[in-house]
Amino acid sequence: MINFKNIIAQTISNVVDVDENEVYNFIEVPTDSALGDYAFPCFKLAKLLKKSPQIIAKEITEKLIIDNVYIDKVQIVGAYINFYINKNTLATTVLEEINQKGTLYGSSDIGKEKNIIIDYSHPNIAKPFHIGHLRSTVIGQALYNIYEFLGYNVKGLNYLGDYGTQFGKIIEGYKLWGKEYNIDENPIEELTKIYVRINELCKQDEKVLEACRNNFKLLEQGDKYCIKLWEKFRKLSLEEFKKIYDLLGGRFDSWDGEASIAPKVPEVLDILEKSGKLLTSEGAKIIDLEEQNMAPCIIEKTNGSSTYASRDLAAILYRARTYDYDKALYITSYEQILHFKQVFEVAKLLGLDEKYTNGLTHVPFGMVLLKSGKMSTREGTFVKLEELLKESINRAKKIIKEKNAKLENEDEVAKKVGIGAIIFNDLYNSRIKDEIFDWDTILNFNGETGPYIQYTYVRINSVLNSNNSKLTINDIDITKLTDKESTEILKILYLYEETLKMVVDKNEPSILARYLISLAKSYSVFYNNDRILVDDERLKNTRLYLTYATGVVLKSGMKLLGIQMPDKM
Repeated sequence: MINFKNIIAQTISNVVDVDENEVYNFIEVPTDSALGDYAFPCFKLAKLLKKSPQIIAKEITEKLIIDNVYIDKVQIVGAYINFYINKNTLATTVLEEINQKGTLYGSSDIGKEKNIIIDYSHPNIAKPFHIGHLRSTVIGQALYNIYEFLGYNVKGLNYLGDYGTQFGKIIEGYKLWGKEYNIDENPIEELTKIYVRINELCKQDEKVLEACRNNFKLLEQGDKYCIKLWEKFRKLSLEEFKKIYDLLGGRFDSWDGEASIAPKVPEVLDILEKSGKLLTSEGAKIIDLEEQNMAPCIIEKTNGSSTYASRDLAAILYRARTYDYDKALYITSYEQILHFKQVFEVAKLLGLDEKYTNGLTHVPFGMVLLKSGKMSTREGTFVKLEELLKESINRAKKIIKEKNAKLENEDEVAKKVGIGAIIFNDLYNSRIKDEIFDWDTILNFNGETGPYIQYTYVRINSVLNSNNSKLTINDIDITKLTDKESTEILKILYLYEETLKMVVDKNEPSILARYLISLAKSYSVFYNNDRILVDDERLKNTRLYLTYATGVVLKSGMKLLGIQMPDKM
């Protein structure tokens, strides 16, 4: 596909002594299309050329040699040189590319021979899969899909929280009250009750807390009773978790949790000991990070147990050797920013190639909040994700019944709309922001939501089906797509691949979610202003083909976000 931005960069660099790649990086896309399709801000050259930005803009523009096949006109606005691309060339390059690639439009091979591992979802065994786990799951899955679409070799790792002092607590609670709870029939709910109860007791009695810590140490040492209980809790928890993943469409290449990594911790201790950086402080083993302006990283507890940090370091060693990764993404809440800064710093002492330590990337996200505040498993204030998803499906079904009482397969449609609404709501805003859960926003068919995009796609299907449209690109006239509404859609379609590249560059799925809203809105304007069923057969076919192209990208983009599209609604 023609790269207009590259052509503009070449054109400018031909008349100014600045590297073409640097010029390319300066070029912007104006938010107001009246100011051109691309803009070059000349104030970025003022210091280099020792002239005012306005003079630079005038001098460059006077020297430009424009190829009208690609650029219609050039206009100076203040310190900006605005470029307007040729509308016929834009339409041709977009629609021919969609015609050739179909559902693969926007895909790329930029990730060829590059390995990406993504550590996401990672719920804690024996605890409910609640709304707080939703963000890691859907952000991680969206990034998995998009990296893969761009040609990367991706592995999704569900690094389960199946180790740590929490298990010492649950084991102690089970020892004390196990006969009071039927964990085989309702495992997660019953284990959660035990966990909340034992936490309350730990607050009241230090000896109970010490017993819990000792249980974890016994687990690490291979105590048969503790291991038997742990294996039972893990098996029952995974069976429950997979019900959630079936609803969300989550897929993983590895389910190895912290427990599988724990036996590898002694190697980490040995390497750090030999580095001369492992210190003993108040009975614990630490790495001093004062020079990096961070608190010490605790590698081993005073009772000899491993820590989150030591297990994460062991995981880095294992993953470097197993996956030979170019980039390793960790999708967790912003509460763990310091933890990963410490771990990534200490990882430099493990003797790994810089490729692996440089590739370590924490992708933090904000919390999902109830209107009443933050959730806590310890306090018993949480929303179970399975219940939330089912509630969304039921609410979607009710809305759909009101809109179309005769809809076939309403259960299937309600599932796609209800689940899609939850996922899109989570991905629409910048991942670092906290999210307050609000039903009125999530299932709004007229707002910037998942159901709105699905409804737009259903409208597109209806238009195409009612016209028995099986058009090819040979049935259309590109010159009939120069009106404002058509051009706006084509410009957005053109930016699809670039949008996906921006997503992986920033590990920010909201860029794609907002792009899809923009495309859906532009199509709605086109649909309302440009009558499709006109007498001019060539014009009708051309607008139908643009409608088809829009549907291809809406469905493709939503699929990358992990959302299914209904054909009817």
